[in-house]
Amino acid sequence: MLEHINLEELLFLDIETVPQESGFEKLDYEYQKLWEDKSRFTREKNVLTVEESYGQAGIYAEFGKIICIGVGYFSQKMGDRVFRCTAFSGEETTVLKEFADLLNQRTGNPFRFLCAHNGKEFDFPYIGRRMLINGIKLPAMLDLAGKKPWEVAHVDTMELWKFGDYKHYTSLKLLAKIFGIPTPKDDIDGSQVREVYYEENNPGRIKVYCMKDVLTVAQLVLKYRGDNLLEGNEIVMLTE
Repeated sequence: MLEHINLEELLFLDIETVPQESGFEKLDYEYQKLWEDKSRFTREKNVLTVEESYGQAGIYAEFGKIICIGVGYFSQKMGDRVFRCTAFSGEETTVLKEFADLLNQRTGNPFRFLCAHNGKEFDFPYIGRRMLINGIKLPAMLDLAGKKPWEVAHVDTMELWKFGDYKHYTSLKLLAKIFGIPTPKDDIDGSQVREVYYEENNPGRIKVYCMKDVLTVAQLVLKYRGDNLLEGNEIVMLTE
């Protein structure tokens, strides 16, 4: 699987999102009413107040924002493979512009595909929607208007695992476990990102967590291809 794709043509990514505001009470009246409508099913199913349900607003591009985009790519160094990983973090507009600049590079840009876990249902459309909301022109790799399915350069590791079974969802964490992909034990859970962002004010911790997920997606692709996992000095994480 995926043997036909040159690894160096893949740009791996993961995003971290949070609600637009730290709490429901900080929304203006119109947004509060709109969130009440949007969250009705979730609140009734899980017996939540509208204030409690707002903690989940970050999963919706209309009510959330992107605070970090982690990216990673393979390169050859003296004939040996190296996986480099970094992250764009900060104000959403800045994060999105920096990511768009990366995709729009005319020279020295080898990337032909974007790769993420559940990217087609979450990461790719979320980034595109937030770019439009922030007035940023969509890079060609995210602009799907008028494209035929085979012209869309998106690779989704969860979709590949489905093998056409569209009701099947498998988390990246579970796939890492069954494939024996080592994952750090000090990661924060995805449900803690909002708390770390708004209460701890610790963007550095979120960046590291995001980059570790990017690395895990890359390791999963290697497993799909039947290649050896990355280890040791093959991995370069740029935290600054």
